[in-house]
This record gives sequence, structure tokens and C-alpha cells, in this order.
Amino acid sequence: MAEKLAPEKRHKFFHGSQKVFEWDQTLEEVNIYINLPPNVYSKLFYCKILSKHVEVGIKGNPPYLNHDLYSHVKTDSSFWTIEDDILHVTLQKRDKGQTWPSPIQGQGQLDPMAADMEQKRLMLQRFQEENPGFDFSQAQFSGNCPDPRTFMGGMKSD
Repeated sequence: MAEKLAPEKRHKFFHGSQKVFEWDQTLEEVNIYINLPPNVYSKLFYCKILSKHVEVGIKGNPPYLNHDLYSHVKTDSSFWTIEDDILHVTLQKRDKGQTWPSPIQGQGQLDPMAADMEQKRLMLQRFQEENPGFDFSQAQFSGNCPDPRTFMGGMKSD
């Protein structure tokens, strides 16, 4: 049941006509996916994750990404991997349940409709997490969706 509430598709961030990265989020994490250039050894790539900043690049070159994050992350639980020529950065949200309109502060924000859909999906994930015996995958909200981080006294955090 919880799988039905996972992100159905990734959001894409473009600079002009060039795709910079794709991303998605859950209650606890934001994932960034970057297609790597061909013919570059994976050992040459690096990713530096700070509390509110990320830097990604190829050693010896200017960084591909060097930006502040939308919000703070837990650096000890955040990590990066390379698989099938895609660099995958997993950022553990410090504030579980917070809806991020974009991983990068001030860049590629979701439009209002997409942001609302994302908040609704995260709220349903929260309901599913708190009530594992129920299926919320077909649930709908009428009107404004509450903030999953603060609704009904807030979320239980680790």
C-alpha cells in the first residue's frame, strides 16, 4: 500500500533547454538524479553534502552544482551513489514531512499546482505511516491540504 504513495514521477529541473537534474521526495528525504557525461571514470566524480549546501562535480573542474539547499539536511544520514551512469544524491530532511518546492534554494521551484499535489501526496504518506493497516492510496483532499509537518500536533521524529 505504501508503494502506491511513493513518487510516481520525478520532477525535472532545466536551465534553458538543458536538463540539469531530476528529483523527487518522500516524507524523510529528497533525491536528486544527475545523468553523468559519457567517458568519464566514476572515480573522478565527487559530491559534498553540507547541512544546507551541495556541491557536485568532476575533480579538477569547476563544480557542476554548487548551491544552497532549500532546507537543512542531516549530513550523517545523507549520501550519494553512482549507478547506471546516474549520480544519485539522497538528502535526509532535517524536518521530516517538510514539503520542498525544489532541492535547490531559488531554482526550479514547482509551480503552485505541482507543489499542492506534492504536499497532498506527502500528507497521504504521513497518514499511511501513522496507520499502517489502512490504505490511503485512493484518498483525496477537498480544499487546502494541511502541512504534513504540523497537522494534528506534528510528526513523530527520530
